Amino acid sequence: MFKGSLVALITPMREDGSVDEKAYADFVDWQIKEGTHGVVPVGTTGESPTLSHAEHRRVVEIAIEVSRGRVPVIAGAGSNSTEEAIALARHAKEAGADAALIVTPYYNKPTQEGMFLHFTAIADAVDLPIIIYNIPPRSVVDMSVETMARLAKHRNIIGVKDATANLVRPLHTRRACGDDFCQLSGEDHTALAFNAAGGVGCISVSANVAPRLCSQMQTAWAEGRVTEAMALQNRLVPLHDALFAETSPGPVKYAASLLGKTSERCRLPLAPLMGPTRERVKAAMTDVGLLN
Repeated sequence: MFKGSLVALITPMREDGSVDEKAYADFVDWQIKEGTHGVVPVGTTGESPTLSHAEHRRVVEIAIEVSRGRVPVIAGAGSNSTEEAIALARHAKEAGADAALIVTPYYNKPTQEGMFLHFTAIADAVDLPIIIYNIPPRSVVDMSVETMARLAKHRNIIGVKDATANLVRPLHTRRACGDDFCQLSGEDHTALAFNAAGGVGCISVSANVAPRLCSQMQTAWAEGRVTEAMALQNRLVPLHDALFAETSPGPVKYAASLLGKTSERCRLPLAPLMGPTRERVKAAMTDVGLLN
């Protein structure tokens, strides 16, 4: 169910910083019509750290309502508090999400055993497929392959979003967790290389503004049209570069604003983009063919 190009959705906001529910619903629908294979609300790209719990729940609900079963919805439900993560995962289940994406606990710096107990507690409490989100640059901790293999034995823990950018990792994860363990890249630049090492898709930032191209790339790879997939990968490189020129989701929200999908507004402590970054994003969008 979870494969191909899945988008780590931005959360559109009005200029006053409030969540723009209409723009968000339209954006999810546009993503699906453009060929995105799955949507992932309220991850880091969706500014989950600065949404209230009520906003978080509502954003998940809108994504599910708009998707109407056309594509799977993987709801962000992570927290560095185990009880809070359980509550968010329970809401995702009740709202009708197909899975929950749960990040390794940030700031607390748990040991490998602490991470094992954290994810086990969530998986025991909520009967919903869980995808582990391993992103050491943001969470500081890095789940080992050995810990992931222990967790993969739980019937509710079915995969990983791997944002380590370490292309050796999926090879070892596949051997340790089995061929059925769903490995999704969390890093746009290495999406195809990750697939070659055992992945089945990417939870993408760039797909927010290039959903059709990202979808076509993943489909071409899955169907064995490797040369076509690599050509699309090469075309997208300037966009990937620009969208991480400053802390995400600042650049991608600005890029989406250039398409008329939302304002560029992010909540503090994310600052407005610097002038040179704006020019770089605009140039990349033009280079890739997303702007005239």
